[in-house]
Parts: sequence; structure tokens; C-alpha cells
Amino acid sequence: MEIIISEDIRRAAPGYKMIKVEATVKNSETSDELWGEIERFAASLRELLAIPDINRRPGIAATRAAYKACGKEPNRYRPSTESLCRRIVKGLDLYRVNSIVDAINLLSLECGHSIGAFDLDAIAGDALTLGVGREGEPYEGIGRGPLNIAGMPVLRDTVGGVGTPTSDNERTKVSLSTTRLLVTINAYGDEMPADDIIAETTRLLETYCEATDINVSIVKQ
Repeated sequence: MEIIISEDIRRAAPGYKMIKVEATVKNSETSDELWGEIERFAASLRELLAIPDINRRPGIAATRAAYKACGKEPNRYRPSTESLCRRIVKGLDLYRVNSIVDAINLLSLECGHSIGAFDLDAIAGDALTLGVGREGEPYEGIGRGPLNIAGMPVLRDTVGGVGTPTSDNERTKVSLSTTRLLVTINAYGDEMPADDIIAETTRLLETYCEATDINVSIVKQ
């Protein structure tokens, strides 16, 4: 899958890079082992962070800055990693979805970046373009209904938007029948080193999603 970064994103987020991962996977209900990892990491976050600290995480701060540069208010449409962190620090439980989604949520919490997870077979075309959302552009957020993506970074296939840092699209979401996975780790700033992110992504996908044929690349401006 080719990734194209638009000039709008180049201007708004000059330090942006994407870690792109494609793999063959076997999805399943989330195991107690994976959920235990998530709960342990959540407990460590509660000890380390208070609510005001969350937006100071470098990855989250850089994503929020990109929202503002693109024309979106990040306090109204929070990046997904920020929302996950806030939920944890407030003492609320995360939603248990499936092995792929929950493994990616754990990775996002660990690295501080918002991450897209897509069923490759649901993506139209062989290229995705990262641009900025337009007024009135249709977009169905997962579990959110219609989402106003105007002024928000958005990844598009030939049909339309498939992913934003706030929410992926229902059309291309991961399900239990997903066998070909695309993961896009959106690094608007630096927090965890890229090599560590790649190693942890590989570990989680191999351990909990039976991943094979893992292909990793870094897309830079």
C-alpha cells in the first residue's frame, strides 16, 4: 500500500512520519493474557500521570498541534491516544473489542501516537493519501456516527476517508474476519524511538494476532 503525504500536511506538520505495518493475521476475542497486559499498563499510567500531564506527552502534544495547524480544535475532537489516556487516568475501564483492536490500543498508549488499524481488503485502491478534511465531507466514525472531519488530518482511499487520529471509519474497520491488516502509526512528534515502536508492534501482533508476513516501512516527508 503506497502512502502519499499531501502538501497541506507537509506544511501543517513538517516533522510527520508514518510507521506503516502490513501483516497477515488471525483475529479473535481478546485473551485474558492481552487484557492483563493492558490493565497492568493502565495501572502504571494512573500512577505516572494526572489529567494535566496527558497533553504534555510529546506524541499527543504534537498531534494536537497538527490539529490546530490544520484548522481543528483538539479539545473538541481529541486524538484517540489522548482520549484513551484520559479515560484511564479518570479511573474508567477501556472497552474490550478484539485482539487486533486491543493490541493496537495498548501500543498507542505505550508510544503516545494515534494509530490506524484497517482491514486491507476493505480499502479501495492501492494507495492512501494523507490530507486535510473538507467541510461537509462524509465520514462515519467507528461507534461515533457521522464525524465532522473538516480541518482534521485524514487518510483517504479512492472512495473517501478511512482514518483520522480521532477515529477510524466504519467502512474499513477491523473485524473478527479480518485476515489482512494495515496499521498506520502516526508520529507527528517523537516520543518512543521508531525501532522500539516497530519491535513492540511486531511482538503484539505475533503474540496475540498470530501475525505472519509482517512488512514494515517508514514514510517520511
